Amino acid sequence: MSAQPKATLEKILHLLGFDATVEDHSLEDGVLLDVKMQDSGRLIGRQGQTLSDLQYVTNRLIFQQDPAAPKVLVDVGGYRAQAREVLVKKALEAAEKVRRWGDVVELEPLGAFDRRIIHQALRDDPHIETHSVEVEGTDRKVILLRPKH
Repeated sequence: MSAQPKATLEKILHLLGFDATVEDHSLEDGVLLDVKMQDSGRLIGRQGQTLSDLQYVTNRLIFQQDPAAPKVLVDVGGYRAQAREVLVKKALEAAEKVRRWGDVVELEPLGAFDRRIIHQALRDDPHIETHSVEVEGTDRKVILLRPKH
């Protein structure tokens, strides 16, 4: 049986007591499930943590049904798109500091999803390299930007 990402997320939201609708959109590397609801902040959580957890659970359930299923990105009210823009802007500003001063720049601790956005934003920059480094006592890592030699 092939996994149904939209139906899976709708079922989770219903079981959690959320009154929401879900739209699905194809992405290059998976599926975007865009949740529409009144009080989106409750589903986003602090710094998007609840949304990240919901995405994780949704993906685990889908892969359990179909290991070949595409990866699912869950968004609520455009939160991920706005957060992505902020992260890319932060990455580009940090890269400019590295280019200007030649120093290593450390970004704040981030979860895996957000770190991936930063690494992707700077992967084609010929002057900057990025590395994730663990922060002791947390599941987060910081990204170090340094000049390429």
